[in-house]
Amino acid sequence: MFGLAQQRLLLRHRDDSLSLALTLPAQPGESPIRELTELPWDAAAVGDEPLSQLLSPRINSLPRWLLLPERGGLRRRLSLPGAAADRLREVLGFEIDRQTPFTLADVYYDARVIGRRGDGQIDAELIVVPRASLERALAALGEPLVATLAGVDMADVDGLPLGVNLLPGAQRRRRRDPRAIWNFGLAVVALVALGAGLWQILHNREAAADALEVEAKRLGQQAAKVSAEKKQLVDQVEGLRFLQQTRSGRPSTVEVLDELSRRLPDSTYIERVSIEGERILIVGLSSEAPRLVERLQGSKLWHSMNLTGALMPDPTKGKDRFNLSAELTIAAPAAAAKPARQRAPDPAREP
Repeated sequence: MFGLAQQRLLLRHRDDSLSLALTLPAQPGESPIRELTELPWDAAAVGDEPLSQLLSPRINSLPRWLLLPERGGLRRRLSLPGAAADRLREVLGFEIDRQTPFTLADVYYDARVIGRRGDGQIDAELIVVPRASLERALAALGEPLVATLAGVDMADVDGLPLGVNLLPGAQRRRRRDPRAIWNFGLAVVALVALGAGLWQILHNREAAADALEVEAKRLGQQAAKVSAEKKQLVDQVEGLRFLQQTRSGRPSTVEVLDELSRRLPDSTYIERVSIEGERILIVGLSSEAPRLVERLQGSKLWHSMNLTGALMPDPTKGKDRFNLSAELTIAAPAAAAKPARQRAPDPAREP
């Protein structure tokens, strides 16, 4: 139905009639040949393309083969090495002189493989037809019909074609497949579609790779930003922790002023108190200036209390101007202030 079956139109010349048959794919038990019709035949009375008006266009386009009767030739069965199968016709051409009473120049011949053996040998068959017999059969068909033949086959004892071609290659008609152009066009379209599909797949993969690269860069930048923010946050937390630890161990200005007010005598007043870093500078007037260092020395908020410079008497007020300096006492952070754990003594080492 779809033109996939290798159909042939078989011509069998019988005296004054021409039989037409069609080869078909046969089911088991059925004949592969379907008889079409039998026509009275006179080669001298027919014109060009004598079968064109009798056959449907589909059957008329099939390859035409002349089918010789089984007695029209000679068949010889031979056993050959398996390597001879690739060039079987050439190999059996040298066997014509030995296997038949004819010479190579006097016959038309062909060969076929019948079967293969397990020992690497093949069973082949040589089919030989005398030139004179084949030429008479072709002349009986007439020149117009012979020009349309694609081959000459020979029938077996059951009347079925052997599957050989005894017609010389120069005389065989090469029929053009009407679907060849369409098949070629479809093949080109299929190749173009395949190429387009492969290109589309490649383009999709490249687009996916580019999108993945962009996404990876974006995530990388986002990760770098998060890492930088995390580092900044950690630095801020560490700095805040350091400030808190430093502030927690450093006496406040209120505590320093309170401590000074409690330790200084009533005859002393302060003009200026300056705290720069860990250093305290105290400037004031007192009638007991020489004893101020002794009164301020024992505080826990500072240490190293000293007079800086000489005492300057102030006659208008009857007091001495003094300059004191000290170092603030900074308590160590709690983690650093923990004493190291001492290892318990080993009783075995006791004297």
